[in-house]
Amino acid sequence: QVQLVESGGGLVQPGGSLRLSCAASGFTFSAYTMMWVRQAPGKGLEWVSNISNDGGRTYYADSVKGRFTIPRDNDKNTLYLQMNGLKPEDTAVYYCKTSNHRGQGTQVTVSS
Repeated sequence: QVQLVESGGGLVQPGGSLRLSCAASGFTFSAYTMMWVRQAPGKGLEWVSNISNDGGRTYYADSVKGRFTIPRDNDKNTLYLQMNGLKPEDTAVYYCKTSNHRGQGTQVTVSS
């Protein structure tokens, strides 16, 4: 079955960096557009970024543009989210997802 397992979250100071990973299995990873979404405390899901199946096209929410990137490694069936210049408002649970499936999430907390 489809599995998406996120990792790499944690506590970081404002201005710091984190790299999230999402290990995918149970489907043909290289055939699918992948995305990251997040959910801050008390708020709904917010789309963060998309990447096309071949990695050639990427899209970002205005709130993260210029700070986050979304590489993928189709040989390793892994999606990443490189987060730089982190702000307290980036605090959220981050999920990787396809159109129909979502992982369990990884907590990112940005605080001094």
